[in-house]
Amino acid sequence: MTLTDHPLRYALVNELHARPFPVLTVPCTAAFVALMEEDGATRNRAADRAHLLALLDRHGSTHPQPDATHYSGPIGRSELKWESHTEFVTYSAFTPGVSARPFDPFEAEVFPEAWRAMAPGRCATSVLIRVEMQPDTEAEMMSRLEDWFVAESLAVARVVDGAALVAGDFRIDQAGHMRFAVFVKPGTGARRVGRIVQRICEIETYRAMSMLGLIKARQLTAQLNILDPRLSALVTGLDTDGRPAEAVLHELLNIASELESLAVQSSFRFGATNAYEAIVTQRIDALREVRVEGRQSFGEFMMRRYDPAMRTVKSTEVRLRSMAERAQRAAELLRTRVDVERSAQNQELLASMDRRADLALRLQHTVEGLSVVAISYYAVSLASYVAAPLVEVWGIEKPVAMALLTPLVILGVWLAIRRIKQAMH
Repeated sequence: MTLTDHPLRYALVNELHARPFPVLTVPCTAAFVALMEEDGATRNRAADRAHLLALLDRHGSTHPQPDATHYSGPIGRSELKWESHTEFVTYSAFTPGVSARPFDPFEAEVFPEAWRAMAPGRCATSVLIRVEMQPDTEAEMMSRLEDWFVAESLAVARVVDGAALVAGDFRIDQAGHMRFAVFVKPGTGARRVGRIVQRICEIETYRAMSMLGLIKARQLTAQLNILDPRLSALVTGLDTDGRPAEAVLHELLNIASELESLAVQSSFRFGATNAYEAIVTQRIDALREVRVEGRQSFGEFMMRRYDPAMRTVKSTEVRLRSMAERAQRAAELLRTRVDVERSAQNQELLASMDRRADLALRLQHTVEGLSVVAISYYAVSLASYVAAPLVEVWGIEKPVAMALLTPLVILGVWLAIRRIKQAMH
């Protein structure tokens, strides 16, 4: 029996193998840069691809497929790795050997300055990683680290079951690069070295991207600090405020709409920050760090410097959601109050209409009575003319005849009006 493959089956399987770790021979240098447009969610992917092709054309390298989101290939002596993510693109260049001067800015010239100036986005992070074999003594290794990095913020740890020692101070040097050192234990495989270097790049990349949420949180906090007192005053004054409920509801709905607008504007950034933070934590855990000579590890550094920023983002997100819920609950209370007031007004209106209808009915009865009298008056006059010949024949005086005719005429008029009313109903 032949089964028909799902049209995306191979594409989905290939995605699992789309971004392999680099294979690095020690010693070597890694230069890494992440580029991001101001609004990464709507970045121009065609411009990113054109920028990549411009770098490849400088070295006569082959082009990736038109819809590719990753690429690996040589550019001169270096091996290039390019990845397109949701908000940003990353370029990694791995070059054999290390410079005599540690972290020489020339190592970053694998990405030429003229080419960097053409970038469609801005630099979110730039990293230089120096990979070399471990010195003969640990004292010599620690001496190098103290010369290369700022001791106060230096993070050091043995990683991946002691296969290497990684170090960095998470500071930007005068050339604009973040610097990390990797001392590899003899006998460590090239693929393992590549995985360690790749994880360092990812930790720094996603750390930088997640910190964008902190900037958004600070901006949002300033706006919430303005809206919070207004909302609190409205909620507190629901029972004591002398203003009409509809006016208060209108103002409350304005605040609620502002909060909803802020939530829409910040939802993408906060969601991305949460995802990036999870990746940073996972990548650090994957290093399986072991403390070195009482130095702080990468995880400890992040706990002291990075985690508070992420908690600030989360607390701001919670505060925004809480304020929006408060505004919604207050609006519902005010709507209920408005509905009750309108119901009371409607009841008063109905009672007033009942009173007017009763008065109208009484007036109608009065008018009907007067109508019977008026019609009877004219009817008696007409009847007197009709009955005049008979009165003379019978010898009845005119006043007596009028007295006899009047009750009969009134009764007849009343019965006629009553029949007309019944016919109308």
